[in-house]
Amino acid sequence: MSVKVLVPTALQKFTENQATLDCNANTVAELFESLEQAFPGIKSRLCDEGGEPRRFLNLYVNSEDIRFLEGTKTSLKDGDEVSIVPAVAGG
Repeated sequence: MSVKVLVPTALQKFTENQATLDCNANTVAELFESLEQAFPGIKSRLCDEGGEPRRFLNLYVNSEDIRFLEGTKTSLKDGDEVSIVPAVAGG
């Protein structure tokens, strides 16, 4: 099962400058593990010590915020698109 991951520019230095990745995972939590296996060290940029997404990152599965789905337990299926979007603040 292949899931497409869209990586923001700020994190592409951890993915060998790739903006789009294909990963195999059944849940968002498994996706983090898959990314860590392919790109050691990236998980600590995405997750806190408890395995939850860092506060300044928003994750979307097919344009749906995982916070309003099942968080890291959100199911993924073949062809899903996961977007990693850094939070933007300012005034």
